[in-house]
Amino acid sequence: MDETLDKLGQAIAGTLAGAVVGHTVANGELTLAASARDIVKVMTFLRDDPGCQFVNFVDVTAVDWPGRGRRFDIVYHLLSPRHNRRVRIKIETDEATPVASIIDVFRGADWFEREVYDLYGVLFTGHPDMRRILTDYGFEGHPLRKDFPMTGYVEVRYDDEVKRVVYEPVRLNQEFRNFDFLSPWEGPGYGPLPGDEKAKKSGES
Repeated sequence: MDETLDKLGQAIAGTLAGAVVGHTVANGELTLAASARDIVKVMTFLRDDPGCQFVNFVDVTAVDWPGRGRRFDIVYHLLSPRHNRRVRIKIETDEATPVASIIDVFRGADWFEREVYDLYGVLFTGHPDMRRILTDYGFEGHPLRKDFPMTGYVEVRYDDEVKRVVYEPVRLNQEFRNFDFLSPWEGPGYGPLPGDEKAKKSGES
């Protein structure tokens, strides 16, 4: 199976030289590394080529690597019922560079691209309705970025006095606990807890 996928990856990379810049096979899955500027060309080929026929669009999502210059991987998944194969396509982009929408190739990518924009802030050019899809109106930031604060920026509640939803800055009513990493609890001066002796023995070796 891996050999068949490797040959397919080589054939695709050879036909789309420059647009597909590499491929890997791991755990029975083929992954193509593609150039962001050629994503529409790559997706069209994968859909229409008789040896591929990846006609089912499954998903598009993103992965945030904040330490990289091009911090986002945009990840597409396609399925070929004809050949019973799946393929993953990855491209890279940064916060400022939009990616071409693939809606003209796979109409089902519509809401998925909106989701990537909403949660990661990646823009897709050529998309007919590039609005947030999961977060509320007026939401600040993009919550699946690694640098987004875990508490968020605002909290939302219904105010019974004004009879509407209100937004307020996040207030932390209890400071974060400072764990000592030695026992499962801190606070009262417990004696040794069950299991502490195991940690001590492993630390002594």
